[in-house]
Amino acid sequence: MRYAYLILVFGVVLVVSLFGFRGQTFTKPPIDVFPEWGFPGMKYQPKYKPQGESKFFADGRADRPLPAGVVASSYGPAGQPLRDDDQLYRGKTTAGAWATGFPKALTVDRTFMEHGKERFTIYCQPCHGALGDGQGITKAYGMGATPTYHDDRLRKMAEGEIFNTITNGKNNMLSYADKLTPEERWAVIAYVRALQRAQQGTPADVPPEHKAELDIK
Repeated sequence: MRYAYLILVFGVVLVVSLFGFRGQTFTKPPIDVFPEWGFPGMKYQPKYKPQGESKFFADGRADRPLPAGVVASSYGPAGQPLRDDDQLYRGKTTAGAWATGFPKALTVDRTFMEHGKERFTIYCQPCHGALGDGQGITKAYGMGATPTYHDDRLRKMAEGEIFNTITNGKNNMLSYADKLTPEERWAVIAYVRALQRAQQGTPADVPPEHKAELDIK
């Protein structure tokens, strides 16, 4: 056992003497264990750092000015500049409350709903199910806490709050802001509302000209 300790101490001393302590400033280039595998090239590749200098550009800056006429993108998480529609981009009123209904900038029509269904099928259905009842394929693999859209809490939730959940995530659900544009998030919400409404339909909702087609027993 004594020899095992001696070998361990010798190994530690050897490693420290060769590689130094973490954070130590080297006086010579550090040793690369596998240089023939190309690791040094990946580790030490030349690159510009933010607010660094560059001898390539005439002004000596690595940061380049924005092209003329460029505007900030509305894609991605909230907090980007040049957003003048709080409801469209944040799901809130100008007073800061969760907005109800849909932004005036959007037209909620069949095309809009079909696009929402397409996005829902790709990103929401695996967990929430095709009917929005929480019976998605992930439940078969142990994810049993996915809520149904058809409980009163979510039926009564403001559309703006649902938008915020899609944008920033909640509990086990991650943000989908990098996958869905703000307009697509609203399209998904419109389709979710359609799924909820479909579960509460009654004969009274059918237009008079189509009531004769009902097979009511």
